[in-house]
Amino acid sequence: MTNEPQTSFALVNGRVVLPDRIADGQAVVIEIHNSVGKIGALLAHDQLPPNLPRFDAGGRWITPGLIDVHTHGALGYTFNEPTELAFCTILEENLRRGVTGLLATVGAAPLVDLNEIFTFARRWMAGTHSGTPLLGVHLESPYTSPAQAGALDRSSLRLPLDGSADSLLEYADVLRILVLAPELPGAAELAARLTERGVIVAAGHSMAKEQDVLAAMQSGLRHVTHLFSAMSTTVREGPWRKPGLLETALVNPGLTVEMIADNRHLPPTLMKLAYNAIGPDRLMAVSDALSGAGLPEGAHFRMGSMEYEVADGVGMMFDRSAFAGSTTLLNQMIPVLTDVVGIPLWEAIRMVSLNPARLLQLDSRKGSLEAGKDADLVLFNPDFTAWRTMIAGQWVH
Repeated sequence: MTNEPQTSFALVNGRVVLPDRIADGQAVVIEIHNSVGKIGALLAHDQLPPNLPRFDAGGRWITPGLIDVHTHGALGYTFNEPTELAFCTILEENLRRGVTGLLATVGAAPLVDLNEIFTFARRWMAGTHSGTPLLGVHLESPYTSPAQAGALDRSSLRLPLDGSADSLLEYADVLRILVLAPELPGAAELAARLTERGVIVAAGHSMAKEQDVLAAMQSGLRHVTHLFSAMSTTVREGPWRKPGLLETALVNPGLTVEMIADNRHLPPTLMKLAYNAIGPDRLMAVSDALSGAGLPEGAHFRMGSMEYEVADGVGMMFDRSAFAGSTTLLNQMIPVLTDVVGIPLWEAIRMVSLNPARLLQLDSRKGSLEAGKDADLVLFNPDFTAWRTMIAGQWVH
């Protein structure tokens, strides 16, 4: 991270994106105290103290820093590789895109490998590094359905009651989200243990019926991973139609929901259905990017023992039986949300900043441009490439 002189200043001549509107003619005042920058106020330009230094945003968008709660990798590396090079490469690339916080998302792997990854992530979070700050780990866990494995390694899948969860719970200080299939034997019991330790329980890669989801919600389940992808939908049992995880996620107000908004995983109609049913408060966009993000068409990439290909702008299994994560990072999804889905910009920004901050219970400090919050923000060009990125009041890109 590169630091400039620490002094309070104002960002002027930008279009400020607030949670409920776009504020033109407003300046964002950044106050620096003890090397930490906070948002001091939003003021009209003519209300600024005359001696306060000003930084000209050049008419660009001023948004809160983006938060990606589901991203696996970029530029040929994934978080399943517990190395300095892999973590640095991924986090530097995300910072370049305006992401000021993320969860290192890890795919199902042998237990010994998961323990090594969690140990490395714990050390990383305790240190000081360049790139996007790591907010914890998101595990697309072994406790998912083989029938909905998608691009996960089926050989690493397990059952919730086989005793392996004990070692994962030892990393509850860094494990922020764990994905499981609610229909598996023992899933509700594991959800209760995770919730007690402060881990967010998410449903995904699942063949669950509505009653399975509701039972897991009684034990703490409150989040759903990548809507429409690797999840059950309505089935018939005799004359009766039984809703699946998809329909439950669409209508249940107790669940927050992720959507991969790369315009590949989901066609516009399904993204519009998700937005219309779920609304801008429960829905968030995630990149679900694998190591293919930033690689050219036809490039091969890996996660653990699995190998995939970049094809038609998305990660693919070689047999084309399933997507293998997106190749689109979070800032690139904002134009999809606004131009393709038709979501107002301020709601699209909420879906990549405030909503994930709320999920992680960080919204008292992050996720929106409000007085008293951390000065994590981005100056975006009209195409939503990041021109400047700020963390804690310091320009870092």
